[in-house]
Amino acid sequence: MKFIADLHIHSRYSRACSKDLGIDTLEKWARIKGIDLIGTGDAQHPEYFKELKEKLVREEKGIYYTKTGFPFLLTTEISLIYSQEENDGKKGRRIHLVLLIPNLETINKLQSYLLNKGRIDYDGRPIFKISCRDFVKSMKELDERIEIIPAHAWTPWFGIYGSKGGFDSLKKAFGDQLKHIHAIETGISSDIEMNDAISENNNLRYVSFSDAHSFWPWRLGREATIFEFKNKEELTYDNIIKAIKTGEGFWGTIEVEPSYGKYHYDGHRACGIVMNPEETKKNNGICPVCKKPLTIGVHSRIVELQDKPFPKKKDEASQKYYKLLPLHEILSMILKKGLNTKAVWDEYWKIMKIGKNEFDILLNKNYEELIKVTSPSIAKAIINVREEKVTYSAGYDGVYGVPHLLREEKEELEERKTKNVKRTDSKSKQNQKGLVDYL
Repeated sequence: MKFIADLHIHSRYSRACSKDLGIDTLEKWARIKGIDLIGTGDAQHPEYFKELKEKLVREEKGIYYTKTGFPFLLTTEISLIYSQEENDGKKGRRIHLVLLIPNLETINKLQSYLLNKGRIDYDGRPIFKISCRDFVKSMKELDERIEIIPAHAWTPWFGIYGSKGGFDSLKKAFGDQLKHIHAIETGISSDIEMNDAISENNNLRYVSFSDAHSFWPWRLGREATIFEFKNKEELTYDNIIKAIKTGEGFWGTIEVEPSYGKYHYDGHRACGIVMNPEETKKNNGICPVCKKPLTIGVHSRIVELQDKPFPKKKDEASQKYYKLLPLHEILSMILKKGLNTKAVWDEYWKIMKIGKNEFDILLNKNYEELIKVTSPSIAKAIINVREEKVTYSAGYDGVYGVPHLLREEKEELEERKTKNVKRTDSKSKQNQKGLVDYL
């Protein structure tokens, strides 16, 4: 029995996040998306912690349930910003870590620890001047069952391997506490094969989560991790951690194509410059327009650090995975409308009528089933994504990549990219009727 889990999300108490993000909203949209287990996010925040104790009414073996029986796992993300002495002097480090937490009592301990270091009330993802090594050691002293996972490992700004504030190796980051790191989060700009090219990672599990800052289905569950247990009774905190540590009960991940990620290639958004690693090297990492250093993306960092070839075939990768795009992304590109427009929502709810949830549509419905409720071009695009027949113009410096869902539309989609089609996460009134009808 497979369980799709998204364990890296945020609440309304984190900066730049939807004001509607909370337990009730997360449950509603997780059900629509097809997520079977979701992280709470921001569990140590004082106000959100009160909500967790109120909304999560039942606990069974480290999994917390709402009154309607939907499962949550206690999670948070911590930002570490500090300087560390290296052979060539002190270097600034900026690292995000995801924590999986076994119970509410441990959150109390975490709050007390963090309050001795600074504040926890101003942001759901608070910042502390603590090294990765010292933080992991402290977490294990608080509760051995806390699991620490480097978040979006390759993102330039806050990834453990990131070009702007990361490390060249996990050993340098965690020192003698590396023994407690069992997984890294791929992030949307890298995938399993790319991570396999780094020998240091080969004994780790690769997990994928959304890092959602809103509840909309084009964000929640955009990436996810799939666990496989015999039945629902085996969905426990200890079994989740065991699967991450040993692989027993770990099926694989749901990824997006890394070229879709907004830090896949190098570039300058303001200058409209995007480069692959070879082009960046020829230009000595300098933008030809403004003559300043480029933002070095994920692909270049992996090429810089890799010490073995990329797997040549999907079945040679170390883990199983699906590569998908959110249904809204597909509809937006084909209909040439914004993600949160009435046209896209109307088509979304039409298609959703034939499936259990969005993942059921994306993974299981065939062309013949799809064309009964949608156009041949949309049906074909869904199948193309599933079968990994889509090409992408790579994302860079905060700009998402552009999927070319249908080969004949590639030139037109490239033109849309240059026109900067509005893509908003703001609350849409148009979707409410469709939601009521679907539920």
